[in-house]
Amino acid sequence: MTERKTLLTLFALHFVAVAATASESPSTLRVDYYHTGTASEEILSLDRVVVEPLPWPGNPHRPLDDTNLGKYFFEVRDAQSGEPLYSRGFASIYGEWETTGEARRMRRTFHESLRFPMPAAPVRVVLKKRDPKNVFRKIWDLEVDPRDMFIDDSSRSDPGLIEIHRSGDPETKVDLLLLGDGYTAAECGKFERDAKRTAEVLFAVSPFSDRRSDFNVWGLCPPSAESGVSRPSTGVHMRSPVGATYDAFGSERYVLTFDNRAFREHAAWAPYEFVEILVNSKIYGGGGIFGLYGTVAIDNDFANYIFVHEFGHHFAGLADEYYTSAVAYEIPEDRVEPWEVNATVLLDSDDLKWSDLANAGVEVPSPWPKKEFETHSLEIQERRRRIRAENRPEAEMSALFREQQAYETELLGSAPLAGKVGAFEGANYAARGSYRPQIDCVMFSRNEVPFCAVCRRGIEQVIDLYTDRP
Repeated sequence: MTERKTLLTLFALHFVAVAATASESPSTLRVDYYHTGTASEEILSLDRVVVEPLPWPGNPHRPLDDTNLGKYFFEVRDAQSGEPLYSRGFASIYGEWETTGEARRMRRTFHESLRFPMPAAPVRVVLKKRDPKNVFRKIWDLEVDPRDMFIDDSSRSDPGLIEIHRSGDPETKVDLLLLGDGYTAAECGKFERDAKRTAEVLFAVSPFSDRRSDFNVWGLCPPSAESGVSRPSTGVHMRSPVGATYDAFGSERYVLTFDNRAFREHAAWAPYEFVEILVNSKIYGGGGIFGLYGTVAIDNDFANYIFVHEFGHHFAGLADEYYTSAVAYEIPEDRVEPWEVNATVLLDSDDLKWSDLANAGVEVPSPWPKKEFETHSLEIQERRRRIRAENRPEAEMSALFREQQAYETELLGSAPLAGKVGAFEGANYAARGSYRPQIDCVMFSRNEVPFCAVCRRGIEQVIDLYTDRP
């Protein structure tokens, strides 16, 4: 069946029960579930099915995801015919956690959600995960009947949606929610200013600058009892509305929320496909998980960089290209080709992952001042650890980063292959055997550089999935 016919089935037959006319968008259905396991086992179980308060914001012309992005992939299929009606790839906190040392020592549970248009007839939701050879395999499925009396459609209090930037109807645009956390009621005016500033940061960077008219940006500021969020490594614990916290997986700079239910309940009051959590803090930190959310400490001196970098993870599933900073993940000895578009372990100059973008005459692997970079970067990382261990002022960390930025900008910017696309060793947390497309990129350093050509193309691919373009 063609995608167009699938679309008609989806919106003309399956969703009419929730729309007064065929032109109206269906409601938004959310499946909440528990994801439990260790590094070697994985169990999923249903929590609840929820009707969110706003209509489905998605693009009716692209219900099926053909990007091949994500560690996980879910499909919504007609229960009777098996016809795929909706699908999306994504990543998860569990998917990151299972690669940490803790996952080899204990079992943990994470709360997760799948969102899709409300059907009028029973559907089967099929969740898949990449196997060791990168092939998606089913790990869980369940039937969802929209007439089930246990589906939660209870009303909630509307927190008040802020329109930051509007280009058109949600179903024809990428809808980005900027969600505040750690802002008191008295600071919600600050949140709105922060949100407007953050949106302009995004639209100053290519390819977002070229596709500004394809975006809507919304804001929500659930008031917090206290200003700020948790930072366990310094003994600070707070109950902020969204639950953002530093020190995720033991990494002092990694900011996540593990309270998925609170996150989803607040976000449900905006039409969204993507969410950036603006954390009311000046301490360097952030995070980004593909298809889930990104985070940024909005008052940090490097907030603009953090936001754009982490949004690259969240929005387009871009891999980290750096490899000298400490991370919580354990890199496997036997690595398969990454699903992320901007990293590769398959070094074949005749069949390079991004060969169509590679510059003619650029040697593969591509030479760059790797030894000089690593010597300086590792020295910076040691000084960085001392600053945090001694809990010294944040201004010292910012000064250190500016020193690093000045050195690396000169070193990388003056390299013979600066700005060229090839295959540069050092990427995805690995110094050897993993390669990135260009010497420098937003996903590699804090330098004032753009996304590389490969990253830009990956971002545009996702924008096209959510916008009404022929």
